[in-house]
Amino acid sequence: MDHHTVAEVSIAGSCLDVLGSLYLAYDLLGGPDGPLRLLTRMVTYSIAFGVGYGLGLGLVFGVASGAATGITVAIELSRMARRQDHYSLFGESVFSAIRGLGFAVGLSVMIGFRFGAAFGILITVGQIFAYTRGIRPAVDYGPSRRPHLSKRQLRAAIVRTAGGIAAALACSALAQHLEHPWIVALRVGIVIGIVTAVGNAMGPFVEYFSDHLPARAMGAFGIGLIFIGFTLQSFQYWLVVLDVALK
Repeated sequence: MDHHTVAEVSIAGSCLDVLGSLYLAYDLLGGPDGPLRLLTRMVTYSIAFGVGYGLGLGLVFGVASGAATGITVAIELSRMARRQDHYSLFGESVFSAIRGLGFAVGLSVMIGFRFGAAFGILITVGQIFAYTRGIRPAVDYGPSRRPHLSKRQLRAAIVRTAGGIAAALACSALAQHLEHPWIVALRVGIVIGIVTAVGNAMGPFVEYFSDHLPARAMGAFGIGLIFIGFTLQSFQYWLVVLDVALK
């Protein structure tokens, strides 16, 4: 086992400790109107999108695009839950750029910088155009105990699939080093479309879950996270006690 792995485990433990403390401090953070609801959305959506993108396009793409998509979508839906309106086009453009950056980073590692950068720009422009047409994460917003996908959300996912394929083909022509550009384009576009559709379908359930978490359940969950975090943080010291050699 090398030092990098030990450091990563310890960092993960510290993050879980912080997250668990926030859940324990739910009342101090303002209860239902505090930042914990937003944090819950961010974590949930980031994991959901990250797993979907990661399974389809690899770990790096999943982490980069999952975090960018999950955090921005959570902020937009949190505003809709509180104020029942959306951000200005400028704010939505910033969210689009953040998500485009996540795609660019993931595809740059996966395929190459020129492809990733071009795709990030194209997908950002496409998302901004979609916002001007009323297509946004909060479209047909409504918390529900069951997943739900409206017809408008389904159409948006189909259009995004086609847009992703077209953007990937255009980027393949720019990169000029891919042996099978159609396969790459279909993979990128279909994965983006499927994850978008599943994310939209799960959104109502996540929103209901975020708005109906009981304080006691949050406290219990926080204790569990702190315990796991403590275990991961102590991992490095157990290696010393057990005389495990590090590379």
